[in-house]
Amino acid sequence: MLASRLTGEKNLYIIRDGPLTARRYRDEILRPIVVPYAAAIRDDFIFMDQNCRPHRANLVEDFLSEEGIVRMEWLGCSPDMNPIEHVWDALGRRVAGRQPPPQTLQELERALLEEWDRIPQLGINSHIDSMPQRCSTLLAVRGNHTLY
Repeated sequence: MLASRLTGEKNLYIIRDGPLTARRYRDEILRPIVVPYAAAIRDDFIFMDQNCRPHRANLVEDFLSEEGIVRMEWLGCSPDMNPIEHVWDALGRRVAGRQPPPQTLQELERALLEEWDRIPQLGINSHIDSMPQRCSTLLAVRGNHTLY
């Protein structure tokens, strides 16, 4: 499982050794990464994650509430409205295009980290900066398909 934050710091976190559970999400992503970042940003911090089960478990909901972290409401079936989805797509295409392709988990991890570092922050920023226009477009088409 991969996790990241789309900020000026472009870190990629690889979750190893089994599936992501709500407990692992809280203990390995939220507590050590999100909470300190939210504390640094303070009132302007709004958290955006996905609608997958570990992210929506009661344990996670309770933890975020206890920490005072506000989660952005969004449509889980609208990857076009989530900037990280475009970045994951770019990362996947970069790794898939490597020659020779990764053959082991260790090679895959190395490829992911190397290709992640090659994705320009400017490109990531353009996805983030496009969000107001994306939202306006989505409202204009009343939730129907957009070109994003």
